[in-house]
Amino acid sequence: MSKNKRYEKIVVLGAGESGTGAAILAIEKGLDVFVSDNGKIKDKYKKLLDNYRIEYEEKGHSQKKILLADEVIKSPGIPDDIELISKLKKKQTPVISEIEFAGRYTRATKICITGSNGKTTTTSLIFHMMKKAGLNVGMTGNVGNSLAKQVAIEDHDYYVIELSSFQLDNMYNFKADIAVLMNITPDHLDRYGYDFDRYVDSKFRVIRNQGKNDSFIFCGDDEIILRELKKREIAGNLLSFSLDKSENQASFIQNNMIHTKTDKNKIMKMTIDELALLGKHNIYNSMAASIAGQVLHIRKETIRESLSDFQGVEHRLEPFIKVHGIWFVNDSKATNVNSTWYALESMKTPVVWIVGGIDKGNDYSGLISLVKEKVKAIICLGKDNSKIHKAYDEIVADVVDSGSMEEAVRISYYYGKKGDTVLLSPACASFDLFDNYEDRGRQFKKAVRNL
Repeated sequence: MSKNKRYEKIVVLGAGESGTGAAILAIEKGLDVFVSDNGKIKDKYKKLLDNYRIEYEEKGHSQKKILLADEVIKSPGIPDDIELISKLKKKQTPVISEIEFAGRYTRATKICITGSNGKTTTTSLIFHMMKKAGLNVGMTGNVGNSLAKQVAIEDHDYYVIELSSFQLDNMYNFKADIAVLMNITPDHLDRYGYDFDRYVDSKFRVIRNQGKNDSFIFCGDDEIILRELKKREIAGNLLSFSLDKSENQASFIQNNMIHTKTDKNKIMKMTIDELALLGKHNIYNSMAASIAGQVLHIRKETIRESLSDFQGVEHRLEPFIKVHGIWFVNDSKATNVNSTWYALESMKTPVVWIVGGIDKGNDYSGLISLVKEKVKAIICLGKDNSKIHKAYDEIVADVVDSGSMEEAVRISYYYGKKGDTVLLSPACASFDLFDNYEDRGRQFKKAVRNL
């Protein structure tokens, strides 16, 4: 794909945060833009498109018009294997992501975070650290306003960008100055033909185009990442973090303290007890953020302060409220089994677990030991709960179906006792009953308030 060619006639597929942002940037750069959404466009995005006088359609695609495009910017939620994309590829029309498009128009330093789990927390933590350091930074990608919209309206000196595998799939010339890969576990396999290697390849696109002056931060305890490193040529500076080993690690644990050193003269130490976020998974998130902070030459004192006063992310292990001695915890962002493993691992009290949704090829067997140890009842929240029943009916006394969030919360409250935790950690996508994981989490909190 040509790096410098200018495409005049742009079509944007999808009019959500990503697509609308791409359309605004395109119109600001003097390009001919048409937006097409197969579904209904939300009112807030219609208003933006109208304000910028951008032509759009909804509830269907005008294929003839779309196939005349010089270039198509595809929203990450649209699969690559639909008929329209196949026709565009047959015509050799470039199909790119909004991130790829926006990257052409900014000279900002880009810190890009991906992984199956922990990327939102790590992105938010690095952003918090950089703001505290006084840097002109935006947070974007899978969280916050789209990169394209920020580049169009208020371009920053730095961007902290959370990247999903779907966004990475359609990036070609974009380059991360600092790439962070938290972990790789099976997720979204339905989008990758149930081929785990395709998903792994997608995640490793985060280091695409990196050179010797760039940095690659990764988990030194992740067997999949370590396996892939042996097969790939990595151009950037490798900086790993580990809970289990210290040799050749940029961040490691010793005597209950995190040690972070990107070179001999930059050693930062802080105790695990000082971290704002609890749990093994959050130690990993904090270590990755501390390495990024040192690469960015942020003062050690600022890094420490940021790791100790960070407030956390909504819908990610969010302690909500206590009702008659029962804690209700919102972990709606847990859309895969590994993310739920971390949630269950961090629980210190008996758990009533709300789980279920759209299964993405989940293997629930990896949770069995934790479920045996910690879970007293399971409330299923999904249209098809057969795999959950098959996995846990014989090891948990009560595995109950529910038809709505309100019903799930009411049943969980019935099974809970003073000192227990009701944990919403679905391990599944949300689109069977909810708009997205945020909608699922907010409905959970509303239902808890109504108890």
